[in-house]
Amino acid sequence: FIPFAEESGLITEIGDWVFRQAAACAKLWRRHVGESFQVSVNRSPVQFMARANSSRWPSYLGDLGLSGCSMAVEITEAVLLNTSTKVTDQLRQFHDAGMQVAIDDFGTGYSSLSYLKKFDINFLKIDQAFIRDMQRNENDRAIVRSVTVMAHELGLQVVAEGIETIEQEQLLMAAGCDFGQGFFYARPMPADQFTHLLHATVSGGVKLPCQT
Repeated sequence: FIPFAEESGLITEIGDWVFRQAAACAKLWRRHVGESFQVSVNRSPVQFMARANSSRWPSYLGDLGLSGCSMAVEITEAVLLNTSTKVTDQLRQFHDAGMQVAIDDFGTGYSSLSYLKKFDINFLKIDQAFIRDMQRNENDRAIVRSVTVMAHELGLQVVAEGIETIEQEQLLMAAGCDFGQGFFYARPMPADQFTHLLHATVSGGVKLPCQT
């Protein structure tokens, strides 16, 4: 579906619709949890190159009365290999609006770490390929520890993708990982169902450990 949407150009319209839906949910969920709650939205490389620029995203947050920090934009490493001013200008718009940027599936792309110095990046999301076999594979554990240390030295936070077991969570916490997401916390669900879960969780005094 996504490759077709990107090839046809529909991904820009779809991506804008997804962002508006996510922002509306963020406004609701922040009332339950507080101003620190943040929702992440993926942005396709094709969206960066579309004629319509991304300034609508920060302005839409303003229309909702939301601060930029209520949303994070997830991009792939491939986006940062593009030296086009369209990419740098849009990332600057996000940064100036207070929106945070995450590198999705970190460690699986073809890139140079120099972009971590060039761009304002806030999160590195370690791909689940390195999380899946952490219990059995010392090399994967070493990669996760190294990425976490490097990210923290650069002032970035780390999100582990694809956590499915408590053993994985424990290894990641021991490595200093900041956030986690995966089936261990919850399966994908509709927004209204998550609203009920969030309300029940907060009412019960349970701290949410995952990133949405």
